[in-house]
Amino acid sequence: MFSGIKKYVVGLIIKTSSDAANVEKDGVYIAKLNMILVQILKQEWPKHWPTFISDIVGASRTSESLCQNNMIILKLLSEEVFDFSSGQMTQVKAKHLKDSMCNEFSQIFQLCQFVMENSQNAPLVQATLETLLRFLNWIPLGYIFETKLISTLVYKFLNVPMFRNVTLKCLTEIAGVSVNQYEEQFVNLFTLTMCQLKQMLPLNTNIRLAYSNGKDDEQNFIQNLSLFLCTFLKEHGQLIEKRPNLRETLVEALHYMLLVSEVEETEIFKICLEYWNHLAAELYRESPFSTSTSPLLSGSQHFDVPPRRHLYLPVLSKVRTLMVSRMAKPEEVLVVENDQGEVVREFMKDTDSINLYKNMRETLVYLTHLDYADTERIMTEKLHNQVNGTEWSWRNLNTLCWAIGSISGAMHEEDEKRFLVTVIKDLLGLCEQKRGKDNKAIIASNIMYIVGQYPRFLRAHWKFLKTVVNKLFEFMHETHDGVQDMACDTFIKIAQKCRRHFVQVQVGEVMPFIDEILNNINTIICDLQPQQVHTFYEAVGYMIGAQTDQAVQEHLIEKYMLLPNQVWDSIIQQATKNVDILKDAETVRQLGSILKTNVRACKAVGHPFVVQLGRIYLDMLNVYKCLSENISSAIQTNGEMVTKQPLIRSMRTVKRETLKLISGWVSRSNDPQMVGENFVPPLLEAVLIDYQRNVPAAREPEVLSTMATIVNKLGGHITGEIPKIFDAVFECTLNMINKDFEEYPEHRTHFFYLLQAVNSQCFPAFLSIPPAQFKLVLDSIIWAFKHTMRNVADTGLQILYTLLQNVAQEEAAAQSFYQTYFCDILQHIFSVVTDTSHTAGLTMHASILAYMFNLVEEGKISASLNPASQHNQGYVQEYVANLLKTAFPHLQDAQVKVFVTGLFSLNQDIPAFKEHLRDFLVQIKEFAGEDTTDLFLEERETSLRQAQEEKHKLQMSVPGILNPHELPEEMCD
Repeated sequence: MFSGIKKYVVGLIIKTSSDAANVEKDGVYIAKLNMILVQILKQEWPKHWPTFISDIVGASRTSESLCQNNMIILKLLSEEVFDFSSGQMTQVKAKHLKDSMCNEFSQIFQLCQFVMENSQNAPLVQATLETLLRFLNWIPLGYIFETKLISTLVYKFLNVPMFRNVTLKCLTEIAGVSVNQYEEQFVNLFTLTMCQLKQMLPLNTNIRLAYSNGKDDEQNFIQNLSLFLCTFLKEHGQLIEKRPNLRETLVEALHYMLLVSEVEETEIFKICLEYWNHLAAELYRESPFSTSTSPLLSGSQHFDVPPRRHLYLPVLSKVRTLMVSRMAKPEEVLVVENDQGEVVREFMKDTDSINLYKNMRETLVYLTHLDYADTERIMTEKLHNQVNGTEWSWRNLNTLCWAIGSISGAMHEEDEKRFLVTVIKDLLGLCEQKRGKDNKAIIASNIMYIVGQYPRFLRAHWKFLKTVVNKLFEFMHETHDGVQDMACDTFIKIAQKCRRHFVQVQVGEVMPFIDEILNNINTIICDLQPQQVHTFYEAVGYMIGAQTDQAVQEHLIEKYMLLPNQVWDSIIQQATKNVDILKDAETVRQLGSILKTNVRACKAVGHPFVVQLGRIYLDMLNVYKCLSENISSAIQTNGEMVTKQPLIRSMRTVKRETLKLISGWVSRSNDPQMVGENFVPPLLEAVLIDYQRNVPAAREPEVLSTMATIVNKLGGHITGEIPKIFDAVFECTLNMINKDFEEYPEHRTHFFYLLQAVNSQCFPAFLSIPPAQFKLVLDSIIWAFKHTMRNVADTGLQILYTLLQNVAQEEAAAQSFYQTYFCDILQHIFSVVTDTSHTAGLTMHASILAYMFNLVEEGKISASLNPASQHNQGYVQEYVANLLKTAFPHLQDAQVKVFVTGLFSLNQDIPAFKEHLRDFLVQIKEFAGEDTTDLFLEERETSLRQAQEEKHKLQMSVPGILNPHELPEEMCD
């Protein structure tokens, strides 16, 4: 059967692709046939079709159009085996195919060489070069460096317009090879390519202009050129540096890099930036602390400069200018120029632009470390040209100020002080000098961005800090789009980084600045929108949190909350006389806003906020109960649709913010006993029965998250209350979420967080609830890990793993638990392991299964899992084998046996256990003909996360690389 299909497909391909006219006409059809053949090859070759390579090479010599198509087949095969094999085939098979291809490569290489040297057929040569490009990342290196390949590519194809792009890609692939031998060949590759390049693109070409006027393939050539130079210089730049006779060629290559860096195309700029970043970082790391004065300005005789830096000085100065004039927009800047040239507030964060900014910032910081005086000179000159008008434009001012903000921490403190004083004076002067709201908004946003980036400077210069904060208060009255938002955002950043300075009496002042702020709070915030007021309150909260004298702090909190408390008291008084006031839309909206202010204030002040919380606590819970009754009766009267009405939504906001305030304070409190005795009882009384009685649509998911916070914070102190909490919220919530995987997503996630909290903090409570309720708990955990919502499934697996470990500690309960639930849990875990939509949980699946098989193997389960069988291990092996055979009847007994044996023998080694599971999944899928690409999803996520952590460690070690607001507190003061 299979050999019949194979013969048929091969025959069709030969027939269709032997005629050049057909190839043109039936391109899509032939492409499909080629893919089918490659899928057949993955099963048949080399075992059942050992002569495939010699067959295809032999056939290629009979006809040029057949040869062209065969090249495409070889390219596809190479991609399948070397680029996409992980997760598509078992590890053993992938290795076997790779070895076979390498062993038989000489025939393929001879064919490619034959075509490149003899063929006059352009499409065939193009296809051969494309195929060669795919081979270059895996073929044995001798084929590249011990043959005429490099010189053939450079001399024969690089300067032919139709082949130059694919040829340059091949040369880039070769340039990226990282080995210690073949030095001469790399030098040869560089000099030959540079020599051809100068003929094709003379050094005096204006590449920026050429690019903007160029056709597609010319633009691609410039992009490929940037890739070649970036790859070669990163990998082998030091090899070229060491040879005095190649200095000039190196300088020319750097000159090309600079010219290409000026091209107005972000993707090309990113490629160049990667090289400049690499170069600057490498030069800095070689001697981080050498030379504090400017090597450029002090002349070449300076003995302090390491020799490698010397070589790059002139080019790095040009790169600094480039970075300053092209700096991307930082995340903090909210005032932007839109496509119509209007100055507006930015609403969508542009993640691409933020990443570009981070890379440019890092590069400029390294460049500043290498020569800060040159950086300062460039920036000061450009600022001077803004002030005198010769270079004035919004774009020029923006990029300059973004660059100035980005090097915070990279200069010595004295230099930073001198430089910043000039910058801020010039910008304030510019703000006075320019007319027009748009101009002022742009300048204001730049002033705010820069001052927000230099907390170290502000901490050291109180007068300046005070001036800056007063300027921010001024901007809080400026109604131009985005200015107030940015003023509040900058204020909160400064408050976090300089908090202590606001609560101390500074030299020349009669009182701490916090008192001045609180005295004038009314005037400062009168033009702000509610959400801006909330940000403002959080900022002031950080200052108050820094006051260490408790009595003074309590007095500050009282003064700080005076305004919201006056409105609150007046509403509570009216409600005491007439409770219907709590049905008035404006009143309810005000309550919501006051509570939001309290939430943000509490977030910043922390535990000491208890004085304010205690003041409003009981009234707040009464309002909660009252609004709850209003919502319930509205639903009874008008049905569930009423929950969409603005008034009802405002009432729910008040309930939610109440819960947020309580859980926010509990999570920051430092006295669990006080919380448990004074705050928890009235809370449970107000919210639990209310939650249970409400219709599902009116239940607040925050009740569940607040309970989870309390359980996590109070731990054992709250174990006694768990049955009461469970009675009220457990079953009624489970009934909301056990019909499907989608409805009530917030209740779903919070419900499982609560389960997780009880499981890890108050496990004994699970043992004291009735068996029927415990079974419900276990069912809900199983339901959790079957979710397609990643966060819920992950939480479910985490709960199960912890539960199994907790049960093992409780000797009395463990054996009956195993007897009742062990096999059941195994079955459910296998059902998600073999479900493709759950691949991301593979590590956790492996950990749980390994733990369970280990329990069996080590005899930890003494009770018999099956009355008919004496040995648990034998029984479990048989149980799992039957389970899998029933689910996947196409598997052979031998496959299942090997798999089950591995589950026992590998359960001490999680990574090996996981690979074992993954190989089994490939075997299941190979029969089903499904796509196996997602089996490595988790690895990709993990490696990205580890790379990010490594990078962060590295960044921490270089002053100025991290934004000052990403630094931990203790590194700031």
